[in-house]
Formats: sequence, C-alpha cells, structure tokens
Amino acid sequence: MKTRIGEMAGKVWTILGEKEKIEVSRLPRMLKEKGEVVYQALGWLAREDKVEFHKREGKTYVSLSSEEQKIYKDSL
Repeated sequence: MKTRIGEMAGKVWTILGEKEKIEVSRLPRMLKEKGEVVYQALGWLAREDKVEFHKREGKTYVSLSSEEQKIYKDSL
C-alpha cells in the first residue's frame, strides 16, 4: 500500500504541475483512483511541504508550493 500511495503522490504532483490549482474533491476522478489513496498521497506531499491548500467560496483547492512549481517547470 505504501508503494501505491507513493506512486499516486507522483501522479498528484505531476497533475498539479500541469493544472496549477485543483479542487481537492476533483482529484480522485481526474486520476481515476479511490479517494482514500489520493488523499493519503496528498498528505504525503503536504508532509514534505510540496503542496499548499487554499480555501475559496467554501471549497478547498491544492497547488504545488512555489518551490515545487519551479522544479516542475524546470523539469520540462
């Protein structure tokens, strides 16, 4: 399970690099994965300070931190 979560963290990181900001509840559908795994992957990224959460109009959004956005852009 830990490997699956780690792999999903990589997919979440990539999609956030592409889309910049996503409503948290949309991620499981976008990634075609169970919410449980996606949310654990988000926790993994949050623990490593790779993502930031934002509230707007009662919804929670997530994006890469500014440092991680730079790393993503440099990787292209």
